[in-house]
Amino acid sequence: MLYWLLYQKLFPYFHPFRIFRFITFRTAFASLTALLIGLGIGPFVIEKLRQFQISQYVREDGPESHKKKTGTPTMGGVLIAIAVLLPTLLWSDLTNPFVWVVVLSTSAFGAIGFADDYIKVVKRRNLGLTARAKLAWQGLAAVGVASALAVLEQFRMFSTQLTVPFVKQFRPDLQWHWWPATLPHLHFLVFVPFVIWVVLVLVGSSNAVNLTDGLDGLAIGCTIIAAGALTVLTYVSGHIVFSNYLELQRMPLVSEVTIFCGAMVGASIGFLWYNAHPAEVFMGDVGSLAIGGAIATVAIIIRQELLLPFIGGIFLIEAVSVMLQVGSYKLRKKRIFKMAPLHHHFELLGWRESKVIARFWIAALVFALFALTTLKLR
Repeated sequence: MLYWLLYQKLFPYFHPFRIFRFITFRTAFASLTALLIGLGIGPFVIEKLRQFQISQYVREDGPESHKKKTGTPTMGGVLIAIAVLLPTLLWSDLTNPFVWVVVLSTSAFGAIGFADDYIKVVKRRNLGLTARAKLAWQGLAAVGVASALAVLEQFRMFSTQLTVPFVKQFRPDLQWHWWPATLPHLHFLVFVPFVIWVVLVLVGSSNAVNLTDGLDGLAIGCTIIAAGALTVLTYVSGHIVFSNYLELQRMPLVSEVTIFCGAMVGASIGFLWYNAHPAEVFMGDVGSLAIGGAIATVAIIIRQELLLPFIGGIFLIEAVSVMLQVGSYKLRKKRIFKMAPLHHHFELLGWRESKVIARFWIAALVFALFALTTLKLR
């Protein structure tokens, strides 16, 4: 919106506005705008959540130290969504289809989280949508994202080829190229492997962030790091010089998504101001599902899904710890960890909450830096 006004409309009359055509400048402005929005409307949102008695209900079997968190306002993810989406719409080129894909994906997963949180608040217990219903809605949203990208692929604006870390030439294509020419009316079925892949990545990522959101500032701190790494990856993927030098798939249009990533960094820092220990507000599922969906969607657009285990390393570890715990108990009737997700295990070992958070942030930073090193180690 501001890009359209300041550059496309006013630039011919005031030439200094040419600066707004640069992705780096608009990304910095989007990040700063998101930060100011988060800091500015944070107290208002928290107060409204208190007035509507939208508060957290801590799981009964959780660590004893968490009982005092009961009653803390939740659904603060609404603040994150506003602080991410509004600057994106203000500073990006709204004629770019990838901007709308990531905006709508974030909104869809945020809406699922909102419904889950709302049911928790109404029922006054730490339960929301059933697991089956949540997975079904997440899967449906992921199919929508995959379908939009498949359409863009038909217009040669997107590629279904995967970028494999450390390997230059091996780029597997997630299409069925053997599809018989005698069935042109069913041509859309060639994208079935791609759709399945996108569903797995999006659903897995959104739930991984959701599982990580158990300590004050843990998930949002890891989000800042992951979003920062994605900002770099998205920028170089759309830059002709950097993408050629690093031998990446060059997709010029995806560079606009850098602005979204920058906004996510700013919004996350703004939310951390109120979510830092001891938290004044929790993000809830509306925030964690939206963040997970946003991170995965950006990774899919720039064809870096295989780097997600490093970009969001802590998210993956937390999710795997839950799967191992559940699998071990069902098969052996024994637990691997004192409690899952993993951050609760360390709490029960005697670590203070602030120490767990700080050390997980450090690990997340190491993972993200490793992800960036793979750009050159190819």
